[in-house]
Amino acid sequence: MMRKAFLVLLGAASGAVVTLMVSQPVMQVGSSTARAAASDTYRQLNLFGDVFERVRADYVEQPDDSKLIESAINGMLTGLDPHSSYLDPKNFRDMQVQTRGEFGGLGIEVTMEDGLIKVVAPIDDTPAAKAGILANDIITHLDGEAIQGLSLNQAVEKMRGPVDTTIKLRVMRKDAAKPIEIDITRAIIRVRAVRSRMEDDVGYVRISQFNEQTTENLKRAITELTKQGGDKLRGFIIDLRNNPGGLLDQAISVTDAFLDRGEIVSTRGRNADETQRFNARAGDMTAKKPIIVLVNGGSASASEIVAGALQDHKRATVIGTRSFGKGSVQTIIPLGSGSGALRLTTARYYTPSGRSIQAQGIAPDIEILQDVPEDLKGRVDTKGESSLRGHLKADGDEQTGSQSYVPPDPKNDKALQLALDLMRGKQTNAAYPPSAKAPVPN
Repeated sequence: MMRKAFLVLLGAASGAVVTLMVSQPVMQVGSSTARAAASDTYRQLNLFGDVFERVRADYVEQPDDSKLIESAINGMLTGLDPHSSYLDPKNFRDMQVQTRGEFGGLGIEVTMEDGLIKVVAPIDDTPAAKAGILANDIITHLDGEAIQGLSLNQAVEKMRGPVDTTIKLRVMRKDAAKPIEIDITRAIIRVRAVRSRMEDDVGYVRISQFNEQTTENLKRAITELTKQGGDKLRGFIIDLRNNPGGLLDQAISVTDAFLDRGEIVSTRGRNADETQRFNARAGDMTAKKPIIVLVNGGSASASEIVAGALQDHKRATVIGTRSFGKGSVQTIIPLGSGSGALRLTTARYYTPSGRSIQAQGIAPDIEILQDVPEDLKGRVDTKGESSLRGHLKADGDEQTGSQSYVPPDPKNDKALQLALDLMRGKQTNAAYPPSAKAPVPN
């Protein structure tokens, strides 16, 4: 008997996302040892049934049976590791939206500030941008209802909705005498997973997440930068800082864009026959131009696959601080119509040289610490995977997290400026360009 499931890679901060189909065999009970274990399991299940019935009968208030069961399932899964969990139908749908990288919405990047929603930036050519929403606007009401008291996720959910429906926002704007009422009609919003620009003679590419749009957007960016740079193009900087991860197949195809051959990543489960290896295909779309990858303590999961593979193959020099260390693979198993899904850790992943990233992360070839403003000191460091309760243990020594601050002004970004100076020959370092004789950091 075979059970179909979806293999996924889970980001450190953003949740799970679907990648590719696999099949998992269901264990058959045959030996006397297995039968004894099964018998003990049945006794424990009877115990659960007894407790469940006692709670239903005697708890001080009438409990909701479905919530009791969901809580029991979540307790079982979260007791395994930080990344296994139950996704109720709503969370499962939200995960699928995140996977696609497009949804019905307004087109604004927001954050929570003092209990209100602050606009980080409107996305170009979206309803919000066209309606006049500006960076730093404070959203106080949605359709006349105050946002105060809602979580960020709850507020975002209210702003998303069916295409061609309208929502009224009340915003407070600096220097405005009174709140501004803005009507916005929702449209299909495509998350920009890749942003790029020319830094004079160097192509800069920022990958913020790995969704279904990432590889296509990356190829478009590389093509455009190559055209803009022409003969003077020195190379590419791939910025993966504070990228929490995403789709495994996108991490593989992004890496493949820079390699001609060789292994990209392998995943290894409980049994040896579950090992899978993913290899690059011929064709480096940068025409072997130099590459520098930027990482920090917020670079996790899929980001670490890309950085680790390019580092192992001596295709790129990695600059920044040690990455998060999220090196496990989750499988999303849909549980039937309207029943949500199971997110279960099923494997670890390894770089081409056989390094496990779990609770260790990717160490940069060149470590660069940023100058952190006084008011942010102590608040911009990540503790890393090894700080999570119940995390899978590392194959070797575990590493703590690292700095995750990125200065908003590129001129103050020490990692970016070093990368530019190395490519232009203004500074030198033994790690750039990468040499086959150089040891891999660990």
